[in-house]
Parts: sequence; structure tokens; C-alpha cells
Amino acid sequence: MKRDAFTLIELLVVIAIIALLMAILVPSLGRVREQAKASVCQSNLHQWSLVFSMYGSDYEGRFCSGCSSYNTNDKRHWATAMRDYYYHDRQITLCPSATKPYDEGGAVPHGAYRGPDDVLLSYGLNGWVYNARNPDEAFARPIENFWRELNVKGAGNIPLFLDCLHAEGRPFEHDEPPEFEGEMIGFSMTSNMKRFCLNRHHAAVNCLFLDASISKVGLKRLWRLKWHQNFNINGVWTKAGGVAAEDWPEWMRGLKD
Repeated sequence: MKRDAFTLIELLVVIAIIALLMAILVPSLGRVREQAKASVCQSNLHQWSLVFSMYGSDYEGRFCSGCSSYNTNDKRHWATAMRDYYYHDRQITLCPSATKPYDEGGAVPHGAYRGPDDVLLSYGLNGWVYNARNPDEAFARPIENFWRELNVKGAGNIPLFLDCLHAEGRPFEHDEPPEFEGEMIGFSMTSNMKRFCLNRHHAAVNCLFLDASISKVGLKRLWRLKWHQNFNINGVWTKAGGVAAEDWPEWMRGLKD
């Protein structure tokens, strides 16, 4: 006898199979989307490498001087000094994983800040690359720490421009990590590493280095980068410096060293 319809049991089996397939596929699709965003982010940083190269060519390989405020409209600030080099291409100013402005409900690590002319950005400069000429431009930091130029020894381990919750940061090796994931802090002189320690790309950030190379940097590895001329890459937050697993905040303890 020919049947014209599914039995209830057969229908339930089909529904169960579909649910199982969805459970398998949805996380995979989510990972694919995140990988695609990370790839676009790295592509953006490649475009920024060209921006920095053009600026360096126009100014004899030296950076702008920096300033003593967070005002991105100050002409000594990178966002204004380099405006003409990136303003025409707004697509490169935002990591696709961080597009919502903080003043519209954006949150760390997926928020964006406002730069000159209200341009939204979600990348920040290693502020130690500035060509600071006096204590004011050094932002009360040791003036001898600044790199000043593009062509320096060991450029492959010197971060230039990367995922960030603010326009820039000047980390020290003793800066502590965020106490919890998404902590919106990092504005004191000794907490600038928190601006870059963002879980934006699966426990990592994308980074453009001073030699124009681009790579994904695990969050704990941030303390092993050569941020400034006298930065100790074997400091207290590294294995070489004696850090133990329990020293890290709970949300970072299981992350790769």
C-alpha cells in the first residue's frame, strides 16, 4: 500500500537530523565569519603600511612628534598629521569586528572611537614611535624611549599599528593586563597595555610591525614585543621574567603563552 505522508515518528527523526546538522554547521559558519573578518582586518593593516610608508617618504623617515593630550585634532597627533593619507579610504579605519562607536553603545573589544572629522577608528598607534622632541610631546614619558624613525634595528618585533580601544598607547613592561575581558580602562600612565590587550580575534589582535609585516599576536605575547627602545621583552609578565599561570587574570589563564 502506497503511503502519501510521513508518519509522526519519521517527521520527528527528520527534525532531529536537521537540528543536529544545524548544531554542527552554525558554529562552523560563525568561525568562518570571524576568520573572514580577521582577514579583512589584516588587509586593512596592509593598506595602513602603505599610508605609513608614504608619510615616511614625505618626512625623511621620521614620525610626527606626538602631543600631550588625547585630542586627535592636534596637528602633532598621528590621526591628524596623517589625515590626508587615509581620509579618502574610510574602509581601512575600522576592523570589521569593531565598528560600533563607544558613544552609541559600542563595547570593548568590539567598539570604535571617533577621530578627526568624526572618522570612526578601531586601530591605534604604538605611541612610542613618535618623534617626541620635548617632555610635552613625550606625554611625561622618558624621552629616550621613543623610536622616532621608520628604519630601526629589530623592526620586525616593534609594533606600529594594531587593534586598539583608543587612538594610541605607550605600554611599559610592568603594565598589568585587564582584570576582566572587556575592561574599559587604560588611561593611566601605567595601564596602557590594556588598550591593546583585546579579545578581538580569538584571544589575539592583528598587528602591523615597523618592518611592514603583519601578524596575529596572542594577547600574552604583547608583553614580549619591543614597544619602546628600553622595553624589557623578558619582563615580569613573561615566562622568562617569572610570571606564573595564576598571576594572570582568570579570563587569560588558559590562553597560549
